[in-house]
Amino acid sequence: MNTNQGTSRARAAILERTRASLGVRPGDKARAAVVDDRLAKPARNTIPDRAKGDSVRLRSHFTARLEEAQASVARIPSLSGLPQAVTGFLKNHNLPQALRMGDDETLAAADWSKTPHLERKFGPAAETDTVGLATAFAGIAETGTLMLTSGAANPTTNNFLPETHIVVVPGSRMLGSYEDGWDALRAGRSEGEMPRTVNYVSGPSRTGDIEQKLLLGAHGPRRLHVIIVDDI
Repeated sequence: MNTNQGTSRARAAILERTRASLGVRPGDKARAAVVDDRLAKPARNTIPDRAKGDSVRLRSHFTARLEEAQASVARIPSLSGLPQAVTGFLKNHNLPQALRMGDDETLAAADWSKTPHLERKFGPAAETDTVGLATAFAGIAETGTLMLTSGAANPTTNNFLPETHIVVVPGSRMLGSYEDGWDALRAGRSEGEMPRTVNYVSGPSRTGDIEQKLLLGAHGPRRLHVIIVDDI
């Protein structure tokens, strides 16, 4: 028996014990109907006041929460200023003019010829990459959180391997709550086309030891920079 077969049998045994404890059996149509109904009509949770308001209030709260988490935030009026915003950030932090990015249509629409000295590599990040560039699906003002979807456009490794993570947030996708983010994601995808992974990022990677000493970059990027682009 190979490892995969052993894993499959163990999983089947665990699921069977779980069903037995719940008093249900495979193929239970009534339970399946409940699940189908919940997926078709997802319930919204309680929305706090801080997740409500106009675009100005949401952007202000989003920015404040990110900065509290030791991320930096910049705002530019249009995509035309993105290349200079990226290279300027790298220069100000003495970082190499090189980054890793996916095949994202939003990033491709920027005129990168304005920054010919910037080296751009495409595809999933490697351990040698120091800077990752991505586009967030949305910014969630409730907690100052980036909603990042996986795929060829924005590989998940680009969010976690490089020590510096630069994320572009469309101004049109500045949303109030997590529920707003999921509603927008469902509305933009047909059935069966949801991303395999959705990552929430609310600041640089951090951890603390028993003496309450904070360490940045323990499990991911030690530096997070968010660029809000108003016209996308």
